Amino acid sequence: MTEADLDQVARFEADLFGAGGWSRAVLEEEFHAPARHYLVDVIPANDDANDDANDDANEGADDGANDTVRGYAGYWYDGDDAELMTVGVGTAWQNQGIAGRLLDRLLADATADGARRMLLEVRTDNEPALAVYRRRGFERIGLRRRYYQPENKDAYVMAVQLGERIVGFAPAAQGQPAQDTAAQDRTAQNQPAQTPAQTQTMQERKD
Repeated sequence: MTEADLDQVARFEADLFGAGGWSRAVLEEEFHAPARHYLVDVIPANDDANDDANDDANEGADDGANDTVRGYAGYWYDGDDAELMTVGVGTAWQNQGIAGRLLDRLLADATADGARRMLLEVRTDNEPALAVYRRRGFERIGLRRRYYQPENKDAYVMAVQLGERIVGFAPAAQGQPAQDTAAQDRTAQNQPAQTPAQTQTMQERKD
């Protein structure tokens, strides 16, 4: 994700989440916050499909030669757990597996960063999102009443283990001493195949 993508992402936030969506200003603040990792799924500006995409999804917008964003997602990682901050896909491109591919990539990247677990919040009535998360091993670990405002909706807290959690001593490799790992302790782990839309990453930079 780059700062040039924020106008398109802000429109998605308003379309997808209504009054609860992030404003352009909030997105920019999030963009520049530390320990963020965001991705966008895009149709490149020089792709023939981009003209139709702009007609369908960006009517009235002046994006010039920018890539067309189809979806976006990101997490925050503080050195312990990774927190899924947001996943969104434009209505014109939903039900094409984009959210799942973005989540797969985030899970892989969080694992590579050293996160042992990813956490997220999701509306209790958001069955499509719940299905995506469950297929990737997320399990319910809590409930937050009236978490989503102003809609006053409850949220499930879900988590998935990204690496083996070892309490005590890790098995020693042959010829090596055992290592005490007890102190080392918020949407699958394979990088998706490339599609006509490219996934872009933004280092250091929720639903």
